[in-house]
Amino acid sequence: MTPEQYVQQKAVASGSSFYYAFLFLPAPRRAAITAFYAFCREVDDVVDEVSDPGVARTKLAWWQQEVGKAYAGQPSHPVMQALMPHTADYGIEQRHLQAVIDGCQMDLEQTRYLDFAGLSRYCHLVAGIVGEVTARIFGQTDERTTQYAHTLGLAFQLTNIIRDVGEDAMMGRIYLPVNELQQFDVKAHEILKRTYSDRFTALMRFQAERAHRLYDEALALLPDADRRAQKPGLMMASIYRTLLREIEHDNFQVLHQRIKLTPLRKFWLAWKVQALGRM
Repeated sequence: MTPEQYVQQKAVASGSSFYYAFLFLPAPRRAAITAFYAFCREVDDVVDEVSDPGVARTKLAWWQQEVGKAYAGQPSHPVMQALMPHTADYGIEQRHLQAVIDGCQMDLEQTRYLDFAGLSRYCHLVAGIVGEVTARIFGQTDERTTQYAHTLGLAFQLTNIIRDVGEDAMMGRIYLPVNELQQFDVKAHEILKRTYSDRFTALMRFQAERAHRLYDEALALLPDADRRAQKPGLMMASIYRTLLREIEHDNFQVLHQRIKLTPLRKFWLAWKVQALGRM
């Protein structure tokens, strides 16, 4: 299996909404984003799939070394072998990849966040930086697009947090800020035991409203000059925001299940942005 086949298989197997936006990119940009996404999946899987924190830390340390070696011209992992030919063309820097690893490292060291400011710092590493890199690969020409990408990445990550409350709780993680749990009188043990209440629904509605504000803010930040090039990001925004609305429609029943959109619906939403230019 070639490195390119490896990253393609990794992207397809993930079932991520991001994959549907990649399909509409020209081949060189599609190859770059697929390799970068596969890198993100590899390091994220270390945290999600390795039960022993010590082993996970060792694996992340290996990835830190691998990134350093790759930028020194010696990539050994197929993901880095597939990614490195694109780094110069699309401005993918070593600091970007190290930041993603640092974000995953936080998952091993922190399972609660006191407030939204603390959560935002985590989201910056695992989503904002990812947004910055993807905007470059898509064809960013205006510096202001970076702020759009960071804001949209935060909206995506908050949508993920809302969707995955139940799954994360099973791993002992609650990303909802502690002071907001207190604000709505929701106890951590209620989430860990998957207990629904009107208080929980109100808390989740508060989270969803924040995410919607961030989607609106991101779209307002996107410069007209880059709107066409950033269509893949707008496709992802359409898919993620539709998912958020589905969760709202289902009254935030996220503790016992993972609400999803079908692959056909994701493809339709992506195509609609590509063909009609609207979300």
